[in-house]
Amino acid sequence: MRAELARAKVNLCLHVTGQRDDGMHLLDSIVVFPAVGDVLEATTAIDLTLEITGPFGDGLEAGDDNLIIRAAQMLADKGAALQLRKNLPVASGIGGGSADAAACIRLLSDMWDAAVPSLERLTDLGADVPVCMAQTPTRMSGIGESLEAIPSLPKFWIVLVNAGQGVETGAVFGAMTSRENTGLSSIPESFPSPETLFEYLRAQRNDMQDAAIKHCPMIAEVLRALEATENCALSRMSGSGGTCFGLFAHEANATIAASKLRENHPDWWVVSAAV
Repeated sequence: MRAELARAKVNLCLHVTGQRDDGMHLLDSIVVFPAVGDVLEATTAIDLTLEITGPFGDGLEAGDDNLIIRAAQMLADKGAALQLRKNLPVASGIGGGSADAAACIRLLSDMWDAAVPSLERLTDLGADVPVCMAQTPTRMSGIGESLEAIPSLPKFWIVLVNAGQGVETGAVFGAMTSRENTGLSSIPESFPSPETLFEYLRAQRNDMQDAAIKHCPMIAEVLRALEATENCALSRMSGSGGTCFGLFAHEANATIAASKLRENHPDWWVVSAAV
């Protein structure tokens, strides 16, 4: 048996800079991949099958429309018994489906000795699939096909929070009042400390956040709860929502904040992780 961790993809900032004629939105974003995610396992088999388990696995279809199956079929016409443990909330702005598809490609390209598909074909699976392949800090732009590694981020900690309400990306884009905004400020060559990174990020934004709050007001409550935790340097929404995050310079502070949030909101999904 082989296994891959499909890490959560967190947009530390996300600027919407335009819209193509085909309706696809243009983005400028810094993404990171904390040490938390879904787990995909594979064993050799005659047929290609997928079983989905885990705390967020209920109701997910495992048929041909599933991104994992589509990713496997893109690689080769071969069999494998795949099992996904769905640890991340669904429709939550942290790239779960794309991360799972990328994990499938990493896993089966090695197991089957198959070539990794081109960037264009990966993008056909989903705009976030290419950035989820390497799972490293990256500036992504265009529709997600333009990737620039950011190798010099300091270590910091993140608390992810989801109140259990899925957010439809299309609805959020539709509620946006402006789709042609400025891109990211020039990214420094290095960030000597977590605080210098946080200072840079405070000057950036998520252009989808206000529209997502209109669609799902609970997001504002989650952000307020994060802001109220001690030593939270920045709180923001990831992607199109509804997962939000708080950034912390020290592990102990993130752990305490996550514990308090779980205590005050036992029905929320809360996790802390290193980045």
